[in-house]
Amino acid sequence: MANAFLTPTAVTRAALAILHQKLNFIGNINRQYDDSFAKSGAKIGDSLKIRLPNQYTVRTGATLSTQDTTETSTTLQIATQKGVDLNFTSVDLTLNLQDFSERILEPAMAVLAANIEADAMSMYKNVWNVIDNDAAAISYLNVMQGRQRLNEELAPQDGKRVALLSPTHNTKLLDALKGLFHDSGAIKEQYREGMMGRTGGFDFYENTHVSDHATGTAAKTTGYLSNGATQSGASITVDTGTTSFLIGDVVTFAGVFRVHPETKVSTGVLQQFVITANSGTSATTLAISPAIVASGATQNVSNTVADNSAVVKVAAGASEHINSSMVFHKDAFTFATADLVMPQGVDFSAREVMDGLSMRIVRQYDISNDKFPCRLDILYGYKAIRPQLACRIHADA
Repeated sequence: MANAFLTPTAVTRAALAILHQKLNFIGNINRQYDDSFAKSGAKIGDSLKIRLPNQYTVRTGATLSTQDTTETSTTLQIATQKGVDLNFTSVDLTLNLQDFSERILEPAMAVLAANIEADAMSMYKNVWNVIDNDAAAISYLNVMQGRQRLNEELAPQDGKRVALLSPTHNTKLLDALKGLFHDSGAIKEQYREGMMGRTGGFDFYENTHVSDHATGTAAKTTGYLSNGATQSGASITVDTGTTSFLIGDVVTFAGVFRVHPETKVSTGVLQQFVITANSGTSATTLAISPAIVASGATQNVSNTVADNSAVVKVAAGASEHINSSMVFHKDAFTFATADLVMPQGVDFSAREVMDGLSMRIVRQYDISNDKFPCRLDILYGYKAIRPQLACRIHADA
């Protein structure tokens, strides 16, 4: 059959459509910032400042008490380029688009999607909220506890919440929840695209790239104590120990409680903090997120860390594995792609954007071997912009 439909634009659109179908994490997070990079080679550079919501304090009484507006932002860097390189023969190019997609694009986009999704899933290490069901199987209650945590963090209840489960957790939950999924319109998504259904305020998906998190050698009762009074910020001094913390481990400090995001009233529940830098085996400081703020508009805890406060690890002990299934709101994370420059003087090239994903295809002719070396590329970046709107779920089965 002649390749009348096998144009550069058609191939790129087909590749994007296949890639998009396979990205059930990236497909459910925020991608609204993509257009800022322009369609001609990411004109703003490789970084984008994302403005975060302003926060204010409330006055009591009639006396005016003005406060400055201090805007905060985070930087999204577009710096990762990945692609798949192919070599077509003249015979391959006699296929129509459907045959070409099934034989060549489908397997190529599957491996590219897997790598992109695995990269983006590493953002779980920025999430400090954890539901701890250590030494037990995941339950529907754990998911609802995650929902409670998102509600407490004021995540919007707008139908944009997702429960992304590891295959192990999915297997345990699916049988228990199968009676709740009756929407016939979702059957195709459930059985062909990995979407289980919607219940409890979440769209449920299974994702094989939800990986275990390996913890440091510190036990749950770490033996570490804070070293210094009234400590705050993103670095806490501790007494020297002999065990380690790894990026993504979660800890609490005795006496440091979460506050309501708006009223600043203590919840009586210990604030969880995620480790942001590997500590080594003789730690004297712990790098944490969120930074501890005990007063003002951005207050997030009841008080600073007192001297000799116990440091306790959450969800797993020494050198264990935490299964990092997550519930999250779409705005917890963002993923952006930029337009790659289009080369001149080639046999075949196109660039297309679909639902915030920009992909470029370039092909050249190798006259010596009668082949067409071809590359498909995507340039992207990702960031946990509001990690408080996500919650990890730990269960051992």
